[in-house]
Amino acid sequence: MPGNKIEKPIEIKIEIPTNAYFMSGIRDFTLSMIKNMTDFSEQWAYRFQSVVDELCNNAIEHGSNLDDKIYVTFITHPNQDIEIIVEDNGTNPNKKTATQIREIMEVNKNKEIAEIGIRGRGLAFIVEQWTDELKIEDRPNGGVKITVKKSLNDPEFTQKIPDANDPTRIVLA
Repeated sequence: MPGNKIEKPIEIKIEIPTNAYFMSGIRDFTLSMIKNMTDFSEQWAYRFQSVVDELCNNAIEHGSNLDDKIYVTFITHPNQDIEIIVEDNGTNPNKKTATQIREIMEVNKNKEIAEIGIRGRGLAFIVEQWTDELKIEDRPNGGVKITVKKSLNDPEFTQKIPDANDPTRIVLA
């Protein structure tokens, strides 16, 4: 089709040791990528950074032993969506299957936040609510693979410029 340029997806794969020390780099990378490759407002860029942070921290804490690795894949389909995949190896003695994770999420999302406490809210209250798609799968060789997607075309997530006649608008001169 002349005039219609179809852009290829951009895929970035990162392998990191299961050490929280390395999470600051993933956070910075996520925020920079979202700000530079999407029209998300700053608020939604930080929210999506929190989504990736939660997925990686869960993979480190629950899915893998120390001295293991987790895998983070960022896939941007230009003008369509951004997809994040986080995988662990399932070497942690307290690991959970995809089915167990989905069951925990279901229980937690039906509770009030005060009932859950500070821990256990991430997948149900951050990841699921701030993404358009959430898929949790067992990996064939062990571990869990979690995939999230967020549409790039939803006007709710773009930077809003206040109307000049909006009485709540503040102008600093």
